[in-house]
Amino acid sequence: MPVWVKQRRSRMPLANTCCVDSGYYPIRNPLLCAVCMLFCLSLSSCAFFLATKLLPSIILINTVLLIHGYFMGGKFRGLLLLFSTQLVFTVSLYLLLHDVGRVSEGAMAVVRILLAIVPGWWLSMTCAPHRIGEVLSWFLPHKWAFVMAASFSLLPYMSRELKEIYQMQVMRGARITPKDLCRPTNWSELIYCVLYPLLILLLKLSKQMALAAQLRRFGQHKKPTHWPD
Repeated sequence: MPVWVKQRRSRMPLANTCCVDSGYYPIRNPLLCAVCMLFCLSLSSCAFFLATKLLPSIILINTVLLIHGYFMGGKFRGLLLLFSTQLVFTVSLYLLLHDVGRVSEGAMAVVRILLAIVPGWWLSMTCAPHRIGEVLSWFLPHKWAFVMAASFSLLPYMSRELKEIYQMQVMRGARITPKDLCRPTNWSELIYCVLYPLLILLLKLSKQMALAAQLRRFGQHKKPTHWPD
């Protein structure tokens, strides 16, 4: 499944990214986008269902995708943070519930999760969100495809807003730095200072997008078009 990641290149404002094919994504053809989606879905499924002895081939393919995604402007920081956090959490649980000999099983499970995420990371680098929505509309109701594509396209904007909210709250003196969050007593402050404002912003954006779709008479035609068709 597609997973968005932070990108090194500066992106266009939200008003332009939602309606302008800026050429940043190399794949614009819907058929080619569908092939990429099937490829990523198959590769992510193989990460869970293939035997351990066959995982090196999946690792090699994912390495190629990582290299290509890096040159497309992707960053590894999010993947590394997710992998390290999941690894520490999983290994800790295995140490608590099982003996040391089964820690390798937990580490392998985390590796499989990472191998399943990398294809979606690469897909977010190469295929435009509105083209993904067009492909989804081939086998899903148009409204569902629109919601999924809109949510996918808003992730970069929400990530930037989350970062700005976090930085402003830290400047105000909120105890939400990584050092402060080592204490569980400060977790509630993270919820009130960061997650609540982000939720309010998300609700506001949802209302704006719903109003924009309504003004464009979305859902009133049996065969809606897809920009720039």
